[in-house]
Order: sequence, then C-alpha cells, then structure tokens
Amino acid sequence: MRITQSSGQTPEIRRAGGSRRGHSDPLYIECQDLFKIFKRADLEVVSLRGVDLEVEAGELIAIVGASGSGKSTLLNILSGLDRPSAGQVRVGTRDLLNISDRELVHYRRMDVGFVWQATARNLVPYLSVQENIELPMAIAGTEVDPRRAWSMELLDALGMKDKAARLPHQLSGGEQQRVAIATAMSNRPPLLLADEPTGELDNQMADQVFELLRYMNRTYNVTIVVVTHYPGVAHSVDRVLHIRDGRISSESFLRPTFDRSGEVTHHEYLVVDRVGRLQLPTDYVDKLQLQGLATANIDDEQVTIRPVTEGPQSGQPDSVGADDQTAQELGQAPGQDEEEQ
Repeated sequence: MRITQSSGQTPEIRRAGGSRRGHSDPLYIECQDLFKIFKRADLEVVSLRGVDLEVEAGELIAIVGASGSGKSTLLNILSGLDRPSAGQVRVGTRDLLNISDRELVHYRRMDVGFVWQATARNLVPYLSVQENIELPMAIAGTEVDPRRAWSMELLDALGMKDKAARLPHQLSGGEQQRVAIATAMSNRPPLLLADEPTGELDNQMADQVFELLRYMNRTYNVTIVVVTHYPGVAHSVDRVLHIRDGRISSESFLRPTFDRSGEVTHHEYLVVDRVGRLQLPTDYVDKLQLQGLATANIDDEQVTIRPVTEGPQSGQPDSVGADDQTAQELGQAPGQDEEEQ
C-alpha cells in the first residue's frame, strides 16, 4: 500500500517489523511498544512513545530525527546505558527490560561497542592508539598475544599501522573517530552503536568514517546502528529510519535503477505499527489541515482519509476542502505507475 497525492514524491506504507534483507535472516534487535519516561521532580517527560523496531543480524542502519525526537534515548537503551520504562526490547538473546545488573555489565563489556560524538569520550588521552584499542580486551582478561594480533589487524583495516604509537592528540578528528570505532570493536561485539560519529567532522572525513563502518559491517558481519544528522547517510547504510515524537515514523532506502548511469532512486515508506498507528508527513497534514476529526473510507485495497470541515453535531454531511485536495489515498500497490493513480 502507499500514500498518494496529486504531485511530488509519495512515501509508501510498510508494516513495522517486516523483513528487510531476506526472510532467512535472523532478527538481532527487536523492540515492541517501547516506552521511556524520564522523571524530573514532579515532571514526567515521555521520550519514547511505543517504538516498534526490528533489525536483522548483520544489517547497517541509520536513525535520523530532530533534536528531542528520542533517537539518542533509543540508542542508549540498546547500549544498556538506560533501562526502558515499558515494552519489550531484545538484543540477541538478552531481554534488556528484565536483565540483572551483573548481566548488564557483561552485555556492555562484551556484546556491544559504542562510539560517542565527542572524540574525547572515546579515547584515553595518555594511551597510544594501540593501547586504546587493547584496553577493553585487557579489562576483559584477554591474553597479551591475542589482543596484540587483533589490535594490529584493526589498525591495518584503518590504514593506521604506522600511527600505532601516537597519542590521540597527535591525530586528526577523522583519525580519532576511526580509532574510536576500532576501540569499540576491540572485544569483537556483535553490535556496534554510534551516536553522531561524524557530528564534529567535515563531509570528506564523514564519508571516510561511514566507509569504515560499512567495511566493518561487511568484513566482520557486525550489526551497526548509527544516530546521525549527516545528509549523505542514505548512500552508506542499508536503510534509514526516521523518528518523530518518540516513534518510528518512516523508513527510506536507495534502490538501484539498473541503468548504465548507475543512478539510484530514493524510496520512503511510512511505518504502520502493530496496532495500526502511523504518522502522516507534516506537509500532508498542513496541506489538508488534518487536525481533530477526519473520515476514513475503505475501497478495495485503498483507504481514503479526508478532513472533516463540519462537526458531526451540526447535522451537516461531512465535506472536504474546496478543491478536494484528493485527500490521501492509503493503499495503492507499491511500484504502480503514476499514470495509473
């Protein structure tokens, strides 16, 4: 099904939890009706409002959204830094809603790697590049020889073997973030999380960081979730999730056209959660003045939503705007030509 309007790009509708890369791929992250409420004095702030999310093992995704939309809160829950208030959240075989403090420490140490936006939070300033990479392994009790071999393999992947003895302040910002990714991969976690890893970098350095994330994803089959504002992220990930007001509102990805030019087309899907909720794009709501009451009619496989301009108590028939605006038709089969709409 998809939403259509008279002109412009039309985001399609996808049910939350659908398979993304293949029906045989196992889910590694699964969130159902996830809530997070922060309590400050007598004030409660709802950061996540029933998030449904599925990420398959070995997938690389990005989460984007405005400040305060809940994306960093979601990442903190997946990393074990915050506990959810309600709902279900499973990462691998672990239930992060009902997990003991002891298991949570082991999860954060061995099952997940984390990269912060501020490079100063990722690296110990008085340790060399190689020592920073080996530090998590030393804490986990890994023997010297295996951790030396693995750190050198990671440095080789970074193209930074010649800088193994340098201190963090002797590196550029982009190099520091690359070392931070290697440090997060130190204990070979199956999940890598990154919160705005390119927020302090220019576009050229940002591209290099995302190339490294893609390399780690493909080479070591690590599942990666990135929170970012980087505008070119769609070219580097499998799909982009858009979060708004504490819910996943839509997801998008690039699809090749198979033309000789090698161009790709952008596809955006609205997400329908398990109880049928969806968030309409704000420009649709503004154009049709959809606020308060609306009518929904089902015709075959299409659902038409129209704003109500006369209150039901008035006894007048429901009507729409002057030019009808075509409202929003939910339900056209994906891939149907615009001429058929």
